[in-house]
Amino acid sequence: MSTHTSRIAPPAGDTVIDRLVESNRAYAAGFVDPGMGARPVLRVAVVACMDARIDLHAALGLQLGDCHTVRNAGGVVTDDTIRSLTISQRALGTRSVVLIHHTGCGLQTLTEEFRHELEVEVGQRPAWAVEAFRDVDQDVRQSMQRVRTSPFLPHTDDVRGFVFDVTSGLLREIDPEA
Repeated sequence: MSTHTSRIAPPAGDTVIDRLVESNRAYAAGFVDPGMGARPVLRVAVVACMDARIDLHAALGLQLGDCHTVRNAGGVVTDDTIRSLTISQRALGTRSVVLIHHTGCGLQTLTEEFRHELEVEVGQRPAWAVEAFRDVDQDVRQSMQRVRTSPFLPHTDDVRGFVFDVTSGLLREIDPEA
């Protein structure tokens, strides 16, 4: 068991959430208001997969207050991602968008059949798409295209996409035209 896992694992009778709340109390005891506004210092929004193996701030050399971070399954650009990016750009001043997918993504093992299985199980089909994909590079290209063509985003000239390698920690840039 890793040190990280044993540090977070709850003691008997506690839940993980109880442990997180306790950790927050310790954090808040030493917290000093950094006096920042909500506008990201670097004027960048990062859209990435929710995968727990990716520490975006460390991987990109970011500090608190540098960027907006939007995370979801696969890091795909959905309507809700466009909503967040629109608010980020129009209300909070971001100008650049970085899209980060990664190797070994769980969405590469799913299909839209997942929605059907949910419908059978719970009696209602989800309104959302799974957004599963087989080719991570192509999905990054699709996500870049969705950002670049959104009528709601005024700043689409600095949009770049990458694949994060979960075993090396390196980013590989994806050519949008390939």
